Amino acid sequence: MPAVLAIAAHPDDIEFLFAGTLLQLGKRGWDLHYMNLCDGSRGSTVLTEKECAATRLEEAKASCRVLGASFYPPIYADMESIYTTSNLKKVTAVVRQVKPSIVLTHSPQDYMEDHEIACKLAVSAAFSHYMPNLVSDPPVDVYSDPVTVYHAQPIGNTTPLGDPVFPHFYVDETEVIEQKVQSLACHASQKQWLDESQGQDSYLETLREMSRQVGRMSGRFEYAEGWRRHQHWGFCGPDDDPLRDALADIIQEGVVPKPLS
Repeated sequence: MPAVLAIAAHPDDIEFLFAGTLLQLGKRGWDLHYMNLCDGSRGSTVLTEKECAATRLEEAKASCRVLGASFYPPIYADMESIYTTSNLKKVTAVVRQVKPSIVLTHSPQDYMEDHEIACKLAVSAAFSHYMPNLVSDPPVDVYSDPVTVYHAQPIGNTTPLGDPVFPHFYVDETEVIEQKVQSLACHASQKQWLDESQGQDSYLETLREMSRQVGRMSGRFEYAEGWRRHQHWGFCGPDDDPLRDALADIIQEGVVPKPLS
């Protein structure tokens, strides 16, 4: 059974940005795997750090059950995202354990550094999956099968400086949007935090509107997620594109980068 590993920063990031694609892959027989690198412990104004981490851990596990995914625990606290060899070894261990054909992660440029560092760690861990001289933590045997990395849309579909970001292709999530919303609803502690910190009147409706916006960008789908494929060098073959291949019947092509002359 082919496997896909989603690696994101915080509990609820996968639900907002990746879950529709995961659910569509799951419907086609893929094995789903879910990892947030941050523990979510600072995403509250009413819970203590310890209470918040424990609450959000259980919420993420509940969401995994809705998605039908395997859960992997976080490795550091919110706002402690740092690209270090120690953290890389921990993420590499999960990649080698799962042996995914696809790694889904954040955009390289996003509105906050927790997202960007999670992206860097995910990309490097995918790159090091067949690097025996990089010993993972805990040690897990390397594997040689190709891994293709895909980047989700940044929050707001722009860079941190407001420049628009367009996907290489769009995945239709219309038929799974309510299950996606259900997975986010598991993160009930985030309604209060998002309302206070970011002015989101309803985090569930925010998810729907984010998906509608990408759907409008596609020019075809009511609800969609957008993806950009990482360059293949050191990861997979030049023509490997397993996400497009697996979901070919529900994909709309977007902006394709022109090759260098």
